[in-house]
Amino acid sequence: MISFLDFEKPIAELEARIAELRATADGSQLDIESEIGKLEKKSAAMLAATYAKLTPWQKTQVARHPQRPHFLDYIRLIFSDFIPLAGDRVYGEDEAIVGGLATLDGRKVMVIGHEKGHDTPSRIKHNFGSAKPEGYRKAIRLMEMASKFGLPVVTLVDTAGAFPGVEAEERGQAEAIARSTEACLALGVPMVATILGEGGSGGAIAIAAANKVLMLEHAIYSVISPEGASSILWRTPDKAADAATAMKVTAQDLLSLGVIDGVVAEPIGGAHRDPAATGRALAEAIGRELDGLAHLNGADLIRQREDRFLAIGSL
Repeated sequence: MISFLDFEKPIAELEARIAELRATADGSQLDIESEIGKLEKKSAAMLAATYAKLTPWQKTQVARHPQRPHFLDYIRLIFSDFIPLAGDRVYGEDEAIVGGLATLDGRKVMVIGHEKGHDTPSRIKHNFGSAKPEGYRKAIRLMEMASKFGLPVVTLVDTAGAFPGVEAEERGQAEAIARSTEACLALGVPMVATILGEGGSGGAIAIAAANKVLMLEHAIYSVISPEGASSILWRTPDKAADAATAMKVTAQDLLSLGVIDGVVAEPIGGAHRDPAATGRALAEAIGRELDGLAHLNGADLIRQREDRFLAIGSL
């Protein structure tokens, strides 16, 4: 069953009514299919109207939806022959960042991304998608391997931010993020990044400094969370909705500002309502970008990436 967000309450009430009618009709002689059909059309129209005018804060809620597909879901949906590669060869393994060799529509690629998990055990295992230094050093290792073997790099970003704990700082969190960003910019192979849900701060850019950056329609991408910005600017997290609007965190705003290169459409109601359709759209978008970069040599790819990021803010 779909979990409804606060702003979806009218839709949830209508869906509950439809479920009640179905239960009433089950096993009885009542014919209420026409009434159910009318309510289903009304629900679909209400859902479409709601999602056509989401505020930045509502998009933030959708990006964080507990049923939203994550990295491992897309691995199952659109990649094949996935071979996970673990460890940073320095300290250990960090399962907040997952990566390995895979095939995307016949293309051999190195795929790297954040995994948040879907239930309590998996969220704890993956540290809610907040990576420690060893996660970013693993990403560096995999990117360097991809460059060595001439494999395009595909990254799927979904993190509230890098892990802020003491142990991460002790092991060089800031340096690891900087080195990972540097590794992205120095890659001699095509790199395409997609923001799946949350793209938070340096934890996101560390694996998103790509030739092409895409975002799912209801994803967000920002230097700090709306709650964090609200706490700094207004000394309270209660102004998060205002902060989300002011920071222009949505895919549509960031496309207009030249921060990203494309928006991947989601099914009406968000990716969690039809992960398979979202996966197909994502695979097509990534494949199109990889095809567009295929003719560039290593030096051109590095130059294009450098020019792309230096141009941000010039619009």
